[in-house]
This record gives sequence, structure tokens and C-alpha cells, in this order.
Amino acid sequence: MVKLALRSGLRWKVSLAIAAVSALVAVALSLVVHNAARVSMLENSRNVMDERVKVAQRWYEQSRVLGFGAKLDDPELPELLKKEAWRGQRATYLEDSGTGTPEVWASVPLRNGKVLSVHTRFKDRFAVLDDLDRVLILGSVSVVLGGIALGVLIGDQLSRRLRKAATAARKLAEGDSEVRIRDAIGGRVRDETDDLARAVDGMAEALQERLEAERRVTADIAHELRTPVTGLLTAAELLPPGRPTELVRDRAQAMRTLVEDVLEVARLDGFAERAELQEVELGEFISRRVRVVAPDAVVTVLRDAHVSTDPRRLERILGNLLANAARHGKPPFEVTVEGRVLRVRDHGPGFPESLLKDGPSRFRTGSKDRAGKGHGLGLTIAAGQARVLGARLTFRNTEPTAEGEDGAVAVLWLPESAPTNTGSFPIIEVPD
Repeated sequence: MVKLALRSGLRWKVSLAIAAVSALVAVALSLVVHNAARVSMLENSRNVMDERVKVAQRWYEQSRVLGFGAKLDDPELPELLKKEAWRGQRATYLEDSGTGTPEVWASVPLRNGKVLSVHTRFKDRFAVLDDLDRVLILGSVSVVLGGIALGVLIGDQLSRRLRKAATAARKLAEGDSEVRIRDAIGGRVRDETDDLARAVDGMAEALQERLEAERRVTADIAHELRTPVTGLLTAAELLPPGRPTELVRDRAQAMRTLVEDVLEVARLDGFAERAELQEVELGEFISRRVRVVAPDAVVTVLRDAHVSTDPRRLERILGNLLANAARHGKPPFEVTVEGRVLRVRDHGPGFPESLLKDGPSRFRTGSKDRAGKGHGLGLTIAAGQARVLGARLTFRNTEPTAEGEDGAVAVLWLPESAPTNTGSFPIIEVPD
């Protein structure tokens, strides 16, 4: 069963709400005014007919003249008026079906025993009521349209402030620590949006301070470890040859590499790194570097491109991607250059779902087996160096093969224009 999720803007919701309230108020007022006017007209019609029948009675008694279309013993006289006449009472009667013009009767008994009566429909009077109804309808429509316009105005102002806040929040999430939502929404109006902006800004500042403190602690620890680890590695070189010495040297070198990686991650997290740009021919550059770091990898240049980039950082990204493929994947390893797009593929078990969903994270390996080798810093450093280059690094898995292994593909999208010396990065358009 397919569920459809309808998404509408806040301004239209506010507009519809105000329009609905306006419509209800307009309809209610129109009904009240219409009913009050109709009741008033009906009562006035009774009074007019009562006055007419009295005047007609005087005329008839004085000169035997029937005025106002009066009749004697009208056979169409309603039964209620006949009963009132038999009782010697002057009375009025209203035939109102609720639609159209009502018929109004008035009767009075005469001294000779006859009943004098008059009746009419007052079409001209109730035509005014039709005009009033048309005016009420036009007024109601105007009120509803005015409510919609007011709702659009109010909703657009609120929606615009929320859109600005959302845009600033996205920039903040992307790492722009200088963005403040309160400054982004601006304006003189103070409402709940400002409270939300201040709360988010406060949370962002607190989180930034915490991350900066953690980064400094990590960098300080790695820096302090650097000297003793270097001394340990130097001391290991003085040990006599043998298997134990090789193990000590190997572990000391691994520790030194880990310390250097942690320091590099700390520098990248501080957004203090800047690219040193050079013009390079991407296909030839990648081919030479792959021959050095991974001789068994197959390089394919589908389309070459000249790019302005930092060769050292690009080499670092390539080396980490190939090292990750060698550590967690299976051969054959394939490196493809297509214009400004660089792909590194292996034929192993593929990237884990957590990495595909959240991206690389330090001390989380690129292997589905958590007992695998590595500290998860390789892909983290590669992603950080790609950010310095103004590039984008994405990860995906290919379709499963007949052997059940799908393979992992890391794709580096280099920008059309290089990052500026102020550290701003161009936008990378990544196709679906």
C-alpha cells in the first residue's frame, strides 16, 4: 500500500486557516443580518397591512368605497382570520414559506356582519432583501479573499524567517561555525522564531566549544605522545636483531603512524588547513602515484582533465583510499579517472551500512568485521583533505556479483574551480 505524503508551505496553511475563520465569521454574520432583516420586514409588513385595513374600514363605513384592493367576505380569506373575525377581532396573517415573497393578510369585522380584508405580497419591499443578500455575499467573498491575502502576508513573513533559519542551520551543520541563525533571520519583529534562533545558536556555540575542547585535547595528547613515541622508535632501532625486536619496531612504527594520523585529524577538524594549488594533469598524476603506492591496482583513464589542486593532499586521499581497499577489500583494485571524477573500487564485502549512512568516522573501520585491522582514520582523513580541496568524497557499494560480493566504490569529485585562499569552497554538483 502506497502512502502519499502531502507537503504544503506554512504560509498556505496560515492562509487557509485565516480564510476558513473569515468564511465562518462572514457566513454567520450574513445569516444573522439576513434573518434579522427578514424578521423586521415581516413585522413591518404586518403593521402596514394593519394600518391599511383600518383606513379601508373607515372609508367603507363613511362612503362605501373599498380602498387598497379591499374585499368583503373574500372566499380565499385564511381560516385563522375568519375565526378572529367571528370573535370580533382585527387581525393580520402571514403566509411565509421561507423562500420567495410572503403573502400578508389583514382583516376586520364590520358592523353589518361582513368581513373586510386586504392582502398583498410587498414584492418591492422584499426585493430589497434580495439586494441585501447579494451585498452580503459580495461582502463575505471580499472578507474571505482579504483573509487569504492577510494570511499569505503573515504566513510568508513567518515562512521566510523560518526558511532563513533553516538555511543558516544547514550551513551550521555543514561546518560553517561563523553562521548565527538570529543574525540570518534579522528583522524588527520579535516572535517565537527569535526564541528558537537564540536557542539553536546557544546550542551550536556550546557544541562548538565542546568540539573545540575535544579537538584541543586530542591534539595535545597526540603532540605529547609524539616525542616519547619517536624516542621509543629510536630505541627499538638499537635492539639486537631478532623476532622480538621486529615486533617492537613494528608496534612502535604503528603507534607513530597513529599519532601522526590523530594530529592530522585534529588539524583538519580545526578548519585551519589551506590548499597549496598547482596545475596537474589528473590522469598522468594518478597513474604515477598508483604505480608507487599500489602497483597491483589497474588504472583506467576514460577522459583526462587539467585541474588546479594540491598534489600532496590529492596523493594523501588516493593513498588512504587504496590502503582502505587493500585492508578491508579484495583484489582486483581498480582506479578510474573520468574528467574530474576519480573512482577507487575493490571487489570485497563493500562498505558497512553505518558508513554509507553517516560517512566515515574516526576509530570506526571500513570493514563489516569490527575485529579487522585499522583505526578508521584513513577515510576520515581522506574526507577531511577532500574538504580542504573543495572536493567531495562519496561512498557506495556496487551490485552483488555471482560470488555474493558486491565491492566498494569511493568517488572523489574534484571542483571546477579551486578553493580560494580564504578557505571558501565551491559547490560540487553531484549527480544522482
